[in-house]
Amino acid sequence: MPSENFIYFFTVQGFFIGIIFSILKSLSATEFLTDTLIITAFFYLFGHIVIGFYYKTMHVKTYMFPKQLHEKELDLFVEEIKKREQLIERAISMTDSLTELNQNDNSGKRS
Repeated sequence: MPSENFIYFFTVQGFFIGIIFSILKSLSATEFLTDTLIITAFFYLFGHIVIGFYYKTMHVKTYMFPKQLHEKELDLFVEEIKKREQLIERAISMTDSLTELNQNDNSGKRS
């Protein structure tokens, strides 16, 4: 989950928890609004703290991508595919010519 989505999720979760807490505790509209906003802000800031510690403790591994090796392998694959296509095309042309020869031979026998 991307960090922004985690922050959004935590903030909305805090908002709903704040509404539930405010319904149970508050007696006026201003108390209801204040408690909801304070709890939502707490969850928002807590989400940022959690994400901050996550990125601080996460070790990013960098490595070199072997581009030349992959390009050579892909070139070999392309050549192999071309060979197979030529083989298939020859087989198709042979099949077509044999089918045509068979049709000509069958039409000559019927006459």
